[in-house]
Amino acid sequence: MRALLGVQLPGFRPLDDRVDAWTNDDGDVLSVHYFDLPPDLPAALDEGPALRATLTHWTARAGGGLIEASVKRLGELPALRQILKLPLPHQPHGQVFIGSFTVPRQECSTVVKIQAPERGTTGMREAVVMAQVGPEACVRPHPYAPDVQGGLPFHAADHARWDAEFPGHPLTRVRRTLDALAETVTLDPSFASLPPFTGPVLRGPRG
Repeated sequence: MRALLGVQLPGFRPLDDRVDAWTNDDGDVLSVHYFDLPPDLPAALDEGPALRATLTHWTARAGGGLIEASVKRLGELPALRQILKLPLPHQPHGQVFIGSFTVPRQECSTVVKIQAPERGTTGMREAVVMAQVGPEACVRPHPYAPDVQGGLPFHAADHARWDAEFPGHPLTRVRRTLDALAETVTLDPSFASLPPFTGPVLRGPRG
């Protein structure tokens, strides 16, 4: 099903002749996904604390760190907006930042995702922020789940307040692309009219 309209953004071009993925000169990849099964979300969108806490634990178990999770509107429907970071695969240093909007319906969902990897010298944003705020203020307990263990740390440098100082950083680019998607994407009426997501299907524990 074609659920999202107006996804391709200025500066992005088709990736390998695909109709559902695009890239730009920074190497960021924008893609659209449709899942014909109940959404894999741990809670309903209006259950904010439980939703964010569980997503934090899920991301940590995958080796990453959840930077932001909130419910925003995409088109006329509520969507889960997430930004997370993961270690760059097969490399000793660096991270890839991933932003997404997930629009859940009760029996399916659609996701638009932007992935932006660090290239060249990595860790400059964190080092500069640490020099300004001090080492003790850099790594903090996660605000969504202070008890979370493992994964990548919750770092002060990941806050949006630093984006203006690092306009070319992949995290800044991810936020900028999500903002652009929120302004341009609309929903196919046939998808928007499907029964809304009211909560997860009961299943065994994840992971």
